[in-house]
Amino acid sequence: MKPRIHPESRLVVFRDRAADTAFLTRSTADSSRTIEWEDGNTYPLIDVEISSASHPFYTGRARVLDSAGRVERFERRYGRTAAARA
Repeated sequence: MKPRIHPESRLVVFRDRAADTAFLTRSTADSSRTIEWEDGNTYPLIDVEISSASHPFYTGRARVLDSAGRVERFERRYGRTAAARA
């Protein structure tokens, strides 16, 4: 790596407001707000709206769309194409 061209990486606490969870990780992001972590040290705090703790895909609350029913309804309404009939 070339010196002085990369941003400084530091420990940062990301807090998911939706799930009320926080995690400590390395990041180049910085914040003027800080929080005292479980280890007694103070780290920059960044609030996020969604993370793996609250995202429906990771929590198993994802909705499955009925795409087959939509296709059938479209074919009933507008019919099949000429190429599909041949």
